[in-house]
Amino acid sequence: MKRTKVKIQILNASISSDGSVISLSDSIAKKWRIPYHQPLQLRFGSARQEVSVAPTSRAGVLRVSDGLAARWGLSGGDQLCLQYKPGTRTIQIGPLIGVMVSRVSSGSPDKPFGASTAFCHELTEACRTYGAAVFFCTPDDLESQSDTVNGWHYTGRWRKTRFPIPHLLYNRLTSRRLENRANVQQFVQHARTRHNTMMFNEKYLDKTEVFDALRKEAGLQIYLPESHLLRNYQRLKSMCAKYQAVFLKPVTGSLGKGIIRVKRMPDGSYVCHFTNLGGARKQSFSSLARLFASISGKVKKVRYQVQQGLDLLSVDGRPVDFRALVQRGDKGQWGITSIVARIAGNHHFVSNLARGGSLTTVRDALARSGTARGVRRTA
Repeated sequence: MKRTKVKIQILNASISSDGSVISLSDSIAKKWRIPYHQPLQLRFGSARQEVSVAPTSRAGVLRVSDGLAARWGLSGGDQLCLQYKPGTRTIQIGPLIGVMVSRVSSGSPDKPFGASTAFCHELTEACRTYGAAVFFCTPDDLESQSDTVNGWHYTGRWRKTRFPIPHLLYNRLTSRRLENRANVQQFVQHARTRHNTMMFNEKYLDKTEVFDALRKEAGLQIYLPESHLLRNYQRLKSMCAKYQAVFLKPVTGSLGKGIIRVKRMPDGSYVCHFTNLGGARKQSFSSLARLFASISGKVKKVRYQVQQGLDLLSVDGRPVDFRALVQRGDKGQWGITSIVARIAGNHHFVSNLARGGSLTTVRDALARSGTARGVRRTA
């Protein structure tokens, strides 16, 4: 049987001071054959409460006490799915989704998650549509062995409250340093082993892992730029001999941080462009050996991937790339969810939004680039 959506109503403690009595629409109780005035279990995330159900003629509602709502982070007006499992005599509401984000800015109440706030609003609305609850938490909110977690949720404004451990934990941490913090790893392990929490985007795959996986798919190989782990000078030399431009990317990097573009000039010299927040820093070298000596300190501290440079479409001299979000549906079939174009900011050679890039549609980017269709052209 499919789930039924109910609207949460919160009443004062006159129902039951401990939350052990809940009221449910008579039509829903009959549909699910939920018995009245018998001991059942109500579940939301990892939280459990022994309850008995009283009927109400009000359609489509689940009424709980204010004490129970406060303990579970429930808000009046929440639209949640409800399902009854007679074998375990359990009423399940939710699911509850927790999203790990890197940071919250308390000084920006309207945009507590910075540029990610729009995504958080979008996910909140999607959850309301489908009957789920969602909250957002940072590594500082996670306690290693706790069965609850502080999180932010939107109820007309962003509010922080305490929630049970969620059914699903979505990792959107943009920093490997944050992801690998001891309390984060311990919290994730605790949630998974004690509460069977599912993980989405369990960890960020590094670039070497991604390329190695993609190379195993024969149908993808013609689309992949040549890419290798930069182990030594000889690897850089061989790549620069084959391609006029190559990119050096930190294996565990993100948001365009630390990328170096190496370009071979007609006279045999080399020019490096290093990413920074203001654009790109340029440095010239008379030989590749001198260039490698200059960056060898970086290469020793951080693993780099060396990748074939591509001659991209451009808008007003700024490179454009296209990002497709591909997801697997409930029947296991892969499908394209969305495709967007990213245009690099002024004085940048990467299109990451964190480096001044901007989003637009594929149609708009192609029109502004002066081409009728996107063609991948190798350097």
